[in-house]
Amino acid sequence: MVDMDTLVSLCKRRGFIFQSSEIYGGLGSAWDYGPLGVELKRNVRNLWWRDTVHLRRDVLGLEAAVLMHPRVWEASGHLERFTDPMVDCRECKRRFRADHVDTQAWLHYCPAKKDNKFEIPAGEACKHCGAHRTLCPVCGKGTLTEPRQFNMMLKTFLGPVEEDAAVTYLRPETAQGMFVNFENVLQAMRRKLPFGIAQVGRSFRNEITPGNFIFRTREFEQMELEFFVNPHDQVEGQPADEYWHEHWIETRMAWYRRYGIRAENLRLREHAKEELAHYAKRTVDIEYRFAIGWSELEGIANRTDFDLKRHAEVSGRTLSYFDEERKQHVVPYVIEPAAGVDRTVLAILTDAYDVEEVRGEKRVVLRFHPEVAPVKIAVLPLLKKREEIVARCGELRDRLAARGWVSVYDDTAAIGRLYRRQDEVGTPYCVTVDVQTVGDREKGERGDDRVTIRDRDSMGQIRVPIAELETAFADLLGGTPWAAVAARYPSQSAAS
Repeated sequence: MVDMDTLVSLCKRRGFIFQSSEIYGGLGSAWDYGPLGVELKRNVRNLWWRDTVHLRRDVLGLEAAVLMHPRVWEASGHLERFTDPMVDCRECKRRFRADHVDTQAWLHYCPAKKDNKFEIPAGEACKHCGAHRTLCPVCGKGTLTEPRQFNMMLKTFLGPVEEDAAVTYLRPETAQGMFVNFENVLQAMRRKLPFGIAQVGRSFRNEITPGNFIFRTREFEQMELEFFVNPHDQVEGQPADEYWHEHWIETRMAWYRRYGIRAENLRLREHAKEELAHYAKRTVDIEYRFAIGWSELEGIANRTDFDLKRHAEVSGRTLSYFDEERKQHVVPYVIEPAAGVDRTVLAILTDAYDVEEVRGEKRVVLRFHPEVAPVKIAVLPLLKKREEIVARCGELRDRLAARGWVSVYDDTAAIGRLYRRQDEVGTPYCVTVDVQTVGDREKGERGDDRVTIRDRDSMGQIRVPIAELETAFADLLGGTPWAAVAARYPSQSAAS
């Protein structure tokens, strides 16, 4: 598996992700998505929306404001409970989450050795003296303070005067916007249970120890669904909330596999009773094997009726559903699949990265699923000094782009190097226009109006009539295997 430093380097070099405000020295754990990164992120977001909202009959969309009434966070419990235990090093003044201190490597000055400065792996003792970490893991000298609770919500002020009456918060999650709009959606859209409300949007958390590239940041994007069910219903012999919880666990796990993440890098982790959130009956995490180890990719929680009841209590509004069959009002239970766009991007980049040797040279490939890939097709000239070849490339690039396929043109290197560049950014297919395509007027030769399509993964090449180009790509980008499409056309031997 690719290490984090290699991935960060590739992302900067190829225009996926840049350090935010880099010309000023950067801002800790803030990242900007470059030209390819923004396309990759948009694809993740759009695929989630398509599969979760558009292709289902029981889910509707919402876009709530980032700034909400402060009492929302009182009702949700965030003002009281959205905290992490924090400790400080008295020597170097660094801060740590108390529950994460022993999950990182630690610096140790060993009394048993002359050259006594060692970095010890997380959770392990010094192999020379047997000591375990008791001091600051970074400087190895300072003692740590007693843990104290730190609220992770980012505070801001509305209006020109910074006074308590104007205090509000940047939302730490998108979920509450869906809960406070439950009644609006229910009445406006005339829905029956079960149904869901989905939202994609930015959230903000004042993390004590952000880091590991885009894995944990203070500003991030979430893809969340609140799926409301009648707790009195039974589905296939199970309580409705338990049935739908299992349904969404299976659906979300299958979603990651569908878009190219290997099954061996995914697993489910059940939350122990003592780690459940205050609102949860049950929570299951989908974990991915990142470069930093197994970590949460998405959480699927059974939030019961906690949120709607709390908002009803604090707001004074009735947030319930009238059960026509039982002739009574019920407060729905909520199943919440909550995923991070940025973490999903990181998992996809990590899983797609591959290195192989081709003809004695290293080939770096991002093996993106075609629907995830930021660029679908690269149109390349075999000879950039031939005006008719360049002109035909431009025409083809525009034709393909007009079909909705993100397509690029590149003529800044020889064809072999251009292929390698597209491999490294995960472009599934290249189209090459050559002399045979356009003909040679000086020699009186007519072109055959065919181009070469090259497949990223197999490096196979076929010769396709220009008139059939859109049909071929509709098949390839629609899920038809390369071998099935290639069988219809003559193969081509050229630079790989």
